[in-house]
Amino acid sequence: MKKFKVGIIGATGMVGQRFATLLSGHPWFEVVLLAASSRSAGKTYKEAVGSRWAMKKPMPEEMSSMVIMDAENDIEKIAGSVDFVFCAVNLDKEATKALEEAYAKHECPVISNNSAHRKTPDVPMVVPEINPEHIKVIEQQRRRLGTKRGFVAVKSNCSLQSYVPALYPLDGEFGVEDALVCTYQAISGAGKTFETFPEIVDNVIPFIGGEEEKSEQEPLKIWGKLTENGIVPAEKPHITAQCLRVPVSDGHMAAVFVRFKNKPTTEQILKKWKEFEGEPQRLGLPSAPKQFLHYFSQDNLPQTKLQRDLEGGMAVSIGRLREDTQYDYKFVCLSHNTLRGAAGGAVLLAELLAAKGYLD
Repeated sequence: MKKFKVGIIGATGMVGQRFATLLSGHPWFEVVLLAASSRSAGKTYKEAVGSRWAMKKPMPEEMSSMVIMDAENDIEKIAGSVDFVFCAVNLDKEATKALEEAYAKHECPVISNNSAHRKTPDVPMVVPEINPEHIKVIEQQRRRLGTKRGFVAVKSNCSLQSYVPALYPLDGEFGVEDALVCTYQAISGAGKTFETFPEIVDNVIPFIGGEEEKSEQEPLKIWGKLTENGIVPAEKPHITAQCLRVPVSDGHMAAVFVRFKNKPTTEQILKKWKEFEGEPQRLGLPSAPKQFLHYFSQDNLPQTKLQRDLEGGMAVSIGRLREDTQYDYKFVCLSHNTLRGAAGGAVLLAELLAAKGYLD
């Protein structure tokens, strides 16, 4: 695999910082530029972030002295300097869509962590282990944009990265009909730390703006079909969600209740989870976990502190599977929201696109 030159758009925010740490020393991708808002442009990365560095790992030495470029006003220069960009900007939906398409129209592919394009029919929203075939819609998008190389590809919302991977392997044989999901989401999902979000300490906030709609609707696009008119969302499973913000730094937990068309046994469910692998595992992509789904039989697992970093934060942990009195089964699951659920998932998507030739 050749070494791709990449840029990070929105490098100073929490997800941008996570991109920086993940891409430092990556075997396929080399960060050659960083971009952010006009407020940060012209400063070094270290100066622009200052005391807001939120990662446990230090800022990568090779990036600390890079001078930040203007994400909105330097598009042509940025696009001409890289093979593709990762995007994690903090703009409103329409401004984000316009910015990402501007990069694409400058023949610069965009791998986005933002939500703006998730409902666009010809923009693939991919969990690489689940719906890798959706990247084929890029050809339709290129025709719409009038590009040869440029396109936008997005990853899904962080909340559903815990429960959709657990439900998906069970659908084909048993038919997932209905799911009730309650998510318990870490503060880093809001770009916060305990220092910047003191009101969450010793508290639970039962509302996260827009999160429940995303948690219910985005899985249907992931389950959707690729057609001549883009990706058409599936009609099932029916998902209803409650999303709560809890005093945890990283890691989204979900409690799941599920009803099947053909109810499986507990042993059949556990077998499906253990044997499930996707395209990233088959291709041996650098960021792919060896075992995507891990089941823990102990009653008190998974725990956020203990399992969120499993396989570099890219695996999903599941536990407490048992029959339910109203649904067929219930279980809990956990994923790292800024690794599997954000920057890590986007890096894995970029690896998939590179392996399939979309970034050449």
